[in-house]
Amino acid sequence: MKKAVHPTSATAAPVRGRPKVRPAALVTEESTEDAETRIYQSVVSGVMSQRLTPGTKLPEAALCELFSVGRTVVQKALQRLAHDHVVELRPNRGAIVAMPTREEVDKLFEARRVLEAAILPLVARSATKADFAMLRRQLRQEHQAMHSAPQTEWARLASTFHLTLGELSGNPLLARYLTEIISRCALVVAIFQPPGNAACEHDEHARVVDYLEQGKVKEAVAEMDAHLRDLESHIQLIEDQTELSLADMLGLS
Repeated sequence: MKKAVHPTSATAAPVRGRPKVRPAALVTEESTEDAETRIYQSVVSGVMSQRLTPGTKLPEAALCELFSVGRTVVQKALQRLAHDHVVELRPNRGAIVAMPTREEVDKLFEARRVLEAAILPLVARSATKADFAMLRRQLRQEHQAMHSAPQTEWARLASTFHLTLGELSGNPLLARYLTEIISRCALVVAIFQPPGNAACEHDEHARVVDYLEQGKVKEAVAEMDAHLRDLESHIQLIEDQTELSLADMLGLS
């Protein structure tokens, strides 16, 4: 006689009508990540728009209140910002907007000049006619932005030009290193370059493309070197004093 088999918890048929419940842990994790990103983007935006000036304190308690989040979320956002060199985390003193020294800026641009000098010969060797046509379309957008768009848009398009050259090098490692270093340079330029100056000069970009398309690699490298040195020369490491509240500087008021 066969024994009756009772369903176990693993094999039992599901109870009909019971709603599916999303695990609470997943909901919490997702909302935490969103809040962390919101804080990160607000701080970066404040820095790039020059509302948040170097040395500005970013107290955890104030950020918790402004963004209606817990301390853990704020700490994760600040750690991410520190990783990207947007803020400095000082032991027992809290976070401040990064304050690079003149020596740090010099070394940053020195590394960028060396990196872009290595990339340009690769671009000249591998870029196609379609690639150069695409670069010239970017240059037209850049030129138009210089006469009609905010300075932050100039900076974005200028960075895009350099990043495109990195991609056209055909070397993903060099392109990745260039992306990181341009991100750091863009922050320094956004913070310390006086208003009204273009992040990059359009004519210099155009001459680099002309030289590359003509196969004049040495001239292209020399033009890029002079271009980056000129960009660095406009950086003024002066701390601006502001009476704005933290909420104003973060664009939350």
